[in-house]
Amino acid sequence: MAKWEDVESILPYLPLILRSSSSSSSSSSSFALFWPPRALESLKALALGPDVSRVASGEVLFDAILDLRDSIGLSQHPLAHAAADGFALFFDELMSRMDARVWFGEIVPTLARLLLQLPSLLEAHYQKSDEVFGKEKAGLRVLGSQEAGIVFLSQELIGALLACALFCLFPTSNRDAKLLPAINFDYLFANLYPNARQSQEQKVRCLIHYFERISLSTPTGFVSFERKVIPLQRSSSGISYPEADDWRISKASLCQFKVLSAGLIEDQQDEALEVDFANEYLGGGALHRGCVQEEIRFMINPELIAGMLFMASMRDNEAIEIVGVERFSQYMGYSSSFRFVGDYIDRKPFDLLGRRKTRIIAIDALDSPRLAQYKTDCLLRETNKAFCGFFDRSKHRCYLKHFQMVDSCREYAHESNADASVVCKTSQEMENQDNSENRCSSNSDLTENNEERSQQIDLESIGIATGNWGCGAFGGDPEMKSMIQWLAASQALRPFIHYYTFGEASLERLQQVTEWISGHGWTVCDLWSMLVEYSTQRLRRETNVGFFAWLLPALVVGVNQEKRDSCSLLLLIDGNQRCRSRRIMQICWKELPKKCVL
Repeated sequence: MAKWEDVESILPYLPLILRSSSSSSSSSSSFALFWPPRALESLKALALGPDVSRVASGEVLFDAILDLRDSIGLSQHPLAHAAADGFALFFDELMSRMDARVWFGEIVPTLARLLLQLPSLLEAHYQKSDEVFGKEKAGLRVLGSQEAGIVFLSQELIGALLACALFCLFPTSNRDAKLLPAINFDYLFANLYPNARQSQEQKVRCLIHYFERISLSTPTGFVSFERKVIPLQRSSSGISYPEADDWRISKASLCQFKVLSAGLIEDQQDEALEVDFANEYLGGGALHRGCVQEEIRFMINPELIAGMLFMASMRDNEAIEIVGVERFSQYMGYSSSFRFVGDYIDRKPFDLLGRRKTRIIAIDALDSPRLAQYKTDCLLRETNKAFCGFFDRSKHRCYLKHFQMVDSCREYAHESNADASVVCKTSQEMENQDNSENRCSSNSDLTENNEERSQQIDLESIGIATGNWGCGAFGGDPEMKSMIQWLAASQALRPFIHYYTFGEASLERLQQVTEWISGHGWTVCDLWSMLVEYSTQRLRRETNVGFFAWLLPALVVGVNQEKRDSCSLLLLIDGNQRCRSRRIMQICWKELPKKCVL
């Protein structure tokens, strides 16, 4: 039967009651989930439509929500102030009369029927989880801090869970203690009143459109939510949280870097992991007033919100990967200019696990780091955070071999009092002897029972689609963040990174810089060393120019070629202040014209 600990983990955060055939907490105990009797009767009435339920307006809908909450024992936990006004404002004033008739006459009853199915959907979910995944846990449960794991949910079950959120039926006590984000929609509607920005109304319209769509046709796919954790403690049997030395001596080649000055991450059509510029609490301000990159993604792909039910906030060594969510809405604008435009038909193909090939990785950057972002510990934190997100556990054996080689280099260097970066040069030679060693098997270890199917999933081709992560409202340096993500993607053995600049002025020369770096065969350690050196000078106030201009002053407009060469010479081979990496010194020296050599 279902894994009992999974049920026990999530039950305090569900509006259901449980009856078990055994008082034992063993995984073999059978159980059944139920709505409390009064809630069951209220939902049955709601399912029969406004002629029976009398729910035909936003004001009455909110009264019905309060009645439902009282029937499941939530009346002692008040909803957001002005939530009632927000529901009334949207459904009675902002929504057209025609749309309101459809909403209350058809959509609300359909959602009530879906809620009536929630207990059976959950029981079937746990049963299937046992049958399909066996010893591997994939059932709905709280995934707390430092608890790596995966949850597989059907889109139908997600629809029922989001209907609970719309009707504000999730218990909220103890969620803060478990570091879980808010999940009910009361604050979303409360922030409509009295003078909300247009973008808040448009966010609600996206979610209402989602409910309209699933009421017309129940989606049949699956979505996985995975908490990825890189252990902080070093171990000889697995990958651990990288130290600065790991980056300094890594000989991993930099992956292909493509700059896109137009377009959006969510519109990309390649096999890529799409970066969610996340808050440490999954979803950020999606159910509050937020309306930037993460929040917009949660509005057009509302199934992402389901992860907010059971995913605790992220620590520095954690990321959350979500695969399979469907997109339902078209939009335009950003932040205050965000607008719901209309329906979107998602034509992404499905994988062999029934998930759409939409892969989203949530990674949270440092918030408002200012000058501190140039400190080595902050640089390390951001690079490791991106690496944690880009890490692909199907390539675990390749990572393990690579990091074991790095550890060996470090140990040998320590014993012989040598430079670890020089010792590790042999790692590149070893890598070139057999490229197949860097090709990772495509079989996933999600579960032994699914090994045969997982072997057919070509994970090697999945790159990274990203942009100005941690910039904008978070205040990060776009030039540094683009390089940090390149480092992380390369170390994670991703084949490419597609970078959307979103019109960021400081990234006008990103294409030239990445072409120059790639053309000179830089490795991860080369780029890391330069980022550290530049950051050191920023902290000492020895430079105030951006990383690109510091690295390649030849790109500065208005400097003739001879002066550019001289400038590059001074920048790159001044032994007291610049470029202490021998590898980079060699690259720079070979490229300089002879007349510039001192």
